[in-house]
Amino acid sequence: MATVTFSSPILPKDISVYAVAGDRGTLLALARKNDIPIPCQCQDGQCGSCLVKITALDPNGPKAQALTEHEKITLSVNGKLSKEILAKAEVEDIPPPYRLACQVWVPDANILVEFSGEPGVEIDLRR
Repeated sequence: MATVTFSSPILPKDISVYAVAGDRGTLLALARKNDIPIPCQCQDGQCGSCLVKITALDPNGPKAQALTEHEKITLSVNGKLSKEILAKAEVEDIPPPYRLACQVWVPDANILVEFSGEPGVEIDLRR
């Protein structure tokens, strides 16, 4: 069982939830199940409104998950996925820091998921 901690300026405090190993739901589905308001408009990786920053909390954190084609385009257009970061994800199995909550599966590892609360706005701009 993994712990997923959600953090955002719009939350009164960080919220940690347990993710069942083998559950193939997305981060967005887990957030919705626990009343965590990650913005989302399209749910298919094209709009970028559910942009999140994911940080591994375990030393051997989660391995990279394949990015969908829509996610690659959306993150690239928004400046969150360079060719170098994509290559590291695809070749070296190093997860990119930014993902779309509607596209990434809940990993079997403890992670911190940060979001700004504003559609498509990265958390680092709200600190």
